Amino acid sequence: MKELIRSSLRLLDRISPPETVNAHCDIPCGIYDPALAQTAAQTVVRMHQLIDGLERPGPDAEPAKMQAFVNSISRYIAVKEEHAELCKQEVRIIWADYFKPEHLEDHPELHTKVWNILKLGSKVRQNVDAAAADELLASVQQFAEAFWATKGVATKRVPSNQAVGGESLVPA
Repeated sequence: MKELIRSSLRLLDRISPPETVNAHCDIPCGIYDPALAQTAAQTVVRMHQLIDGLERPGPDAEPAKMQAFVNSISRYIAVKEEHAELCKQEVRIIWADYFKPEHLEDHPELHTKVWNILKLGSKVRQNVDAAAADELLASVQQFAEAFWATKGVATKRVPSNQAVGGESLVPA
């Protein structure tokens, strides 16, 4: 039965060849924005702040205090890792689906910039390294500046108004 169906489909393809279609992504919506990557990177920075501020109970601490510590550190690490990967994913999507060769003419550093973001995203997942988290955020903001420049949109830095502090890069 399967062979009969395959033969029939091959015959149909010869009689009426399927049309070839091309698209730059699965659903060519044209909606791209590095804001989610920036928010994810800010979350990674914030998780490092919370981890650094967490006080480890001493060896004679009550079990409930040790459990609270383990619960908090586990949650902070899980969120840090989740958002580091989300940051990488958002950058990869914009890199693969939005940027074109003509953008590289104006921004020849894009390959290196993206590569560095992906490597930093992995580094902050592998370690508790606040400096690497800060570097990830700064790199994502540089990526966002390049992205908006390709659209002819000026950017500005504004206070993030988040617990993490620092600045957010936004279209002007």
